[in-house]
Amino acid sequence: MQRKETGWHSDRLGKGMGIRVYGHGGTPVLVFPTQDSMRDNFENFGMIDTLAELIEQGRIQLFCVDTVDADSWSNVLGDKEWRAARQEAYYDYIIEEVLPFIRSENPSGMLPITTGCSMGATHSVIVFFRRPELFSGILAMSGVYDARLFFDGWLNETLYWNSPVDFLAGLPADHPYVGLYNQKKMVICIGQGQWEDDGRVTTARLRDIFEAKGIHAWVDFWGYDVDHDWPWWKKQIVYFLPYLLGEK
Repeated sequence: MQRKETGWHSDRLGKGMGIRVYGHGGTPVLVFPTQDSMRDNFENFGMIDTLAELIEQGRIQLFCVDTVDADSWSNVLGDKEWRAARQEAYYDYIIEEVLPFIRSENPSGMLPITTGCSMGATHSVIVFFRRPELFSGILAMSGVYDARLFFDGWLNETLYWNSPVDFLAGLPADHPYVGLYNQKKMVICIGQGQWEDDGRVTTARLRDIFEAKGIHAWVDFWGYDVDHDWPWWKKQIVYFLPYLLGEK
């Protein structure tokens, strides 16, 4: 399997940020790691092994990014406005730096799918639903989609745009993005087992928002034995990726 380690200094974030690329071609997949993790997250927890056949066959090419979650979502003692601004700077880094890199590196010319587990799913939902013209699809597994839960109930205008249950609820039903969303393949998946309480509640809120706006996303609730953990995320990504790739 082709594997490439790269990165650069991001002026938006004021620090070096790395990317790990797996594969030589196929549909590009932007991968966000779990909370506070970095580009080695999928490899460390066996997800690359799970997807090895698809990668080696040239059906997908993964672009795994670093995070600044320790500054933003996890920095519970930090200034809330600074934390929200830090998350917004990370969003800008993904849109303005990472996506152009993916376009330059991937030979397919296809728009990327974005995916992630836990906080990685949260990041995926933020970037996809804010800029759907830049993506072909999304697979979000076990995310939490209300930013207030990480900020003691606090919300300002900056954080609003990083809180999917807020900015999607505020989207007019006749907004052009609604039609654009419905041209994409969208999967929001959540288990109902251990450690999924906040994710289950906020996923249900997303489902209700989608129904009210006419957004035809596939929101899938798995069983009460399905925990917030890697063994289940591996099963989910294998189950849903063929759909996102247009293979079923």
